[in-house]
Amino acid sequence: MNDKSPLQTAVRAARAGAVELMQRWDHRLVREKGPKDLVTDADLASQKAVRDILMGAYPENAFVGEENGETQPPEAVRDGELGAPACWIVDPLDGTVNYVHQLQSFAVSIALFAEGKLQVGVVYDPTREEMFTAERGKGAFLNGQPFTASDCTKLNEALVACSFATSVPRDSVEIERFVRMLGECQSIRRLGSCALNLCYVAAGRLDGYWAASVKSWDAAAGALIALEAGAQIAGLEGEPFDVWEPKFVAAATPVLQQRMLKIFAD
Repeated sequence: MNDKSPLQTAVRAARAGAVELMQRWDHRLVREKGPKDLVTDADLASQKAVRDILMGAYPENAFVGEENGETQPPEAVRDGELGAPACWIVDPLDGTVNYVHQLQSFAVSIALFAEGKLQVGVVYDPTREEMFTAERGKGAFLNGQPFTASDCTKLNEALVACSFATSVPRDSVEIERFVRMLGECQSIRRLGSCALNLCYVAAGRLDGYWAASVKSWDAAAGALIALEAGAQIAGLEGEPFDVWEPKFVAAATPVLQQRMLKIFAD
């Protein structure tokens, strides 16, 4: 019988995945899944290590991960049906391009979705040894210490991050959003890891972040951590955040979120 909580199990799994990443830091094997969409042997080894621990502890749960074709949850899970199994949502290496280029902005991301809601979020950055964690209703923590989002309300004082698709046409709406925001906020960063961007909003390192092309495994854990730290997350048109279709604006405060949403709506 499993005597660990889901959070403790996820932390252990994140550390195990990170070991696989760091062992291959200098000797990774890289290939393309699609144009500009990279995968390494480290992604695959990390997901196996994470999956083995999570499913070993909770064999009745469902599993969604970026690699090995397990990218879709059971329909009952997605719809939040009564009696649906809890579902782990895993990105074994969020920030693969950074990892390939040995830039220090990547992480292992693990979330637990149950009863129609995110319940647990863990994001681990092995280069900084930073473990971001959250459980629904219990706040957000960094290496065991509680933290909250910033109190920023003014867009011209906000440090904001964004995520683009791997290939962005020049006339894309994503480029238009970027240009609009660039003229209004203090500065923009494109850091390359959705999970860490959300954790940085949670921790007050960023004031806002938006993404239109990420996947559930990129955003799930970080979204719960951000929400538990007091940040706001909504869809790009102000609709409720959907973990399975994560196109969203995250902001430190409700006022800042509304100002970001207005930029995109104008």
